[in-house]
Amino acid sequence: MKWNEVRQQFPNRCDLVESLNAKTRDNERIIDAMSVIDDFDNWNSAWKAYKEIHDNDQSRELYIFHTKNEDTKVIEQPYIGVRRKI
Repeated sequence: MKWNEVRQQFPNRCDLVESLNAKTRDNERIIDAMSVIDDFDNWNSAWKAYKEIHDNDQSRELYIFHTKNEDTKVIEQPYIGVRRKI
């Protein structure tokens, strides 16, 4: 789905989406196609679902967007720090 389709189908909702097709341009992640995993009334519920999925599979490219936004804007920032293996 495209973002405008998501906005029409899920008005005024927090959507947990997975990027299906994306590219990076000038440190901005451009999501060309996405799949809606679920929609929520609030950020807390969406964040809880995000964490559960991410804990099980960190390779998935997940985002939470609110459909009141006309577009999706994801700025990539380099990770500075230490990652530990569990």
